[in-house]
Amino acid sequence: MKKTHIIPKALIPDNRSFVVRKQVEPYFDPTFHLHPEFQLSYVMEGEGNRFVGDSIKPFKAEDLVLIGPNLPHVWRSHNPYFEKDSTLSTTVVVIYFHDHFLGETIENKEEFESIRHLFQRSQCGIEIAGKTQRQVGQLMNELLHLKGAESIIQLLRILNTIALSDECQLITDTHSKSYNTEVETDRMNKVYEYIMKNFQQKINLEDVASIASMTCTSFSRYFKSRVNQSFSDFLKEIRIEYACKLLKEDKMNIDRIGYECGFQSVTNFNKQFKKVTGKQPHQYRSEYQKMAIEPYHQYH
Repeated sequence: MKKTHIIPKALIPDNRSFVVRKQVEPYFDPTFHLHPEFQLSYVMEGEGNRFVGDSIKPFKAEDLVLIGPNLPHVWRSHNPYFEKDSTLSTTVVVIYFHDHFLGETIENKEEFESIRHLFQRSQCGIEIAGKTQRQVGQLMNELLHLKGAESIIQLLRILNTIALSDECQLITDTHSKSYNTEVETDRMNKVYEYIMKNFQQKINLEDVASIASMTCTSFSRYFKSRVNQSFSDFLKEIRIEYACKLLKEDKMNIDRIGYECGFQSVTNFNKQFKKVTGKQPHQYRSEYQKMAIEPYHQYH
């Protein structure tokens, strides 16, 4: 497995204020990692789970997130993206920059107060939604084609748009400093990778604990302190997220979906699904279908 969990090389060359790039790959890099640069990511294509600090959420196209320095993160594509004959693809526009990309100006000038405050909040990761999300996505795509001072002005426009928006939400409650060593990130990366590859089968606590080189008791305590929930709850959430995706796709029956997501019985699947979503799987599916059909009827 790759060991570049703390990205060693600078992402921004010395002669540049920031870097913007569009990446088109078969899947997102599945390595849980961190770096000293701020990162603004706009997903244009792809689906999976997004891990930021102790938060896990599903992502799809139009996902827009600002991450502060040294906050561990990974956008992990769903398992079908990694299959050998997969024709799936991912596209993301990403900007890397430092808080001093304008020299010391942002530090102490009142014109930059809202952007300075945005940088502080980004230590917990910020998810940007709604109209702001679409607006910033468009500005980021335009930035790809700009050079010189125009590009700096555009970056400021992007940051200012986010800073003044009320459609932003913090991703984690706390910025966990305890993550930020290579050993910690490496250990969590191995654990996450194992879970994401194997959640569709039975997973034993002993196996995961041994990957982290710990006893079951130590690992349970360690995992809860890092991810803010027990290992079994975390695993259950991963499985239910995947079940929701399969229910929406409507390609297999509910009993099969339960087994496909790693549940050992249909009864247990129904029970756990209701616990997490508040609905039975069949109810979730029919409500989703109804919602998908309604806009169609409004215009026809």
